[in-house]
Amino acid sequence: MGARATIVSPALLSACLVVFCLVCSFKEGYASGERATVETHTVQVSSLLPSSICSPATQALDKKSSLQVVHKHGPCSQLHQDKANIPTHAEILLQDEARVKSIRSKLAKNLGRSTNLDQSDATNLPAKDGRVVGAGNYVVTVGLGTPKKDLTLIFDTGSDITWTQCQPCARSCYKQQDQIFAPSLSSTYSNISCTSTTCSSLTSATGNTPGCSSTACVYGIQYGDSSFSVGFFAKEKLSLTPTDVFDDFLFGCGQNNQGLFGRAAGLLGLGRDKLSLTSQTAFKYKKLFSYCLPSSSSSTGYLSFGYSGIPKSVRFTTLSTVSQSSSFYGINIIAISVGGRRLPISASVFTSGGTIIDSGTVITRLPPTAYSALSSEFRKLMSQYPMAQPLSILDTCYDLTKYSSVDVPKISFFFGGGVEVPLAPNGILYASSTSQVCLAFAGNGDDTDIGIFGNTQQKTLQVVYDGAGGKLGFATGGCT
Repeated sequence: MGARATIVSPALLSACLVVFCLVCSFKEGYASGERATVETHTVQVSSLLPSSICSPATQALDKKSSLQVVHKHGPCSQLHQDKANIPTHAEILLQDEARVKSIRSKLAKNLGRSTNLDQSDATNLPAKDGRVVGAGNYVVTVGLGTPKKDLTLIFDTGSDITWTQCQPCARSCYKQQDQIFAPSLSSTYSNISCTSTTCSSLTSATGNTPGCSSTACVYGIQYGDSSFSVGFFAKEKLSLTPTDVFDDFLFGCGQNNQGLFGRAAGLLGLGRDKLSLTSQTAFKYKKLFSYCLPSSSSSTGYLSFGYSGIPKSVRFTTLSTVSQSSSFYGINIIAISVGGRRLPISASVFTSGGTIIDSGTVITRLPPTAYSALSSEFRKLMSQYPMAQPLSILDTCYDLTKYSSVDVPKISFFFGGGVEVPLAPNGILYASSTSQVCLAFAGNGDDTDIGIFGNTQQKTLQVVYDGAGGKLGFATGGCT
């Protein structure tokens, strides 16, 4: 008697095939390291646009060595009163591009020369390499002189010298919100001698050889957007907070100033040169400062000095040296992930040009190879949303007017030492309006150009600069 054939129902056969396919799919995904789901932020579209009302951060300024940080064009800033001169998004990005180009020029080997300063014709200073204030900047308020006068200054990790406009404005002063500092009314002000070694040290901080007016040292610094400040190099009492006061702080007392400073009184230099605020206060703060940039221009952040208040959650990566400049803070990018998946970018792509972190550059600049991979993956994961026209240097934009919320792929940066830094939604997208919301990254012209980790990507992160320890730290949720 022959063996009987086993009859399998079509339904059972279909179920077995489904299970088999699922197992194979799981094995294939596991082997390739890909995740089954895309990691996203669910973002309220309205949250991408700043409010017209100031909403201070919930993080209280309870540390004695902390200053409040506000965006100079936002409603939390007293400079915001001059609404007529607030730049458009296109203008902000154009000025940002000028800053990036001049940073590249400063780092270029064939532009390593200094310029001799002619104090008799300071208005003709050329706009050369290396320093652009830009438009997307953050400001703090400090005190200068005796009695103390409060001044609102742009703080900038890409600059070294601190300066402010000074009366009598011998040649020119632009309009500023605060009363212009009057050195003649301060009992602690004095000029630096032009024959001193302190005067000579201006060359590395400004790129110009200092001048001499009678016996007084004359500084001059010019920026890539044709802005400049020229005046007396002096020392004065600096009051960062009521308890943190520094005598004989070296700064520029500008008598001839022009440019796009947004009614700020000047600039606070936090670079790595020996004339920076960081170096001049190293005996107290050990070259350590941290900040959190607010999520939008309608909120607030902070700038703190010293070790107080640094949480254990901060992850540190090693600072790197940037060739041709001792001013910038170099970092090593290892990888980038989009939606939870690391992009297939060789680490050598990031090392060929190097990268700096900069509080004054708005949009992060990546090697074109890396940016192409980032934007391609981002577009693929955002394909359900209609695209919009590019915004200046931003070429991946979306029209979100018909959406109240959107799912945005998470983006993380990986730095040396295994440090992962996840970006906040406001660090991924740059919105001019709900009809033009863009991926907030741009590609450099060449993989050998310097990369820049800009301030949009730093929003809401606590960023810790440990100059003495040669480390840079990150922690999420820094402003709240």
